[in-house]
Amino acid sequence: MGERGQRKRLVGTVIGNRMDKTAVILVERLVRHVAYKKFVRRRAKYLAHDAGNVCGVGDKVRIVECRPLSKRKRWQVIDVVEKGQAG
Repeated sequence: MGERGQRKRLVGTVIGNRMDKTAVILVERLVRHVAYKKFVRRRAKYLAHDAGNVCGVGDKVRIVECRPLSKRKRWQVIDVVEKGQAG
């Protein structure tokens, strides 16, 4: 009855962590061009809730969709997949 649907999960790189409890995540994906059949790199930036401020710039993290937390923040950091070189 109160079942929640499947939430989207993405893996991306942290490119900003200056805000308190928020990280900026860059997600890259490859998409095949319709006419030229070449793979094109598409990028998207997401603001994600990072409750413990554990993300560092360069870290690879897994994020999941959640309820709106602010104007642009609709994702939440689940875990750090691998630590980045910086820091």
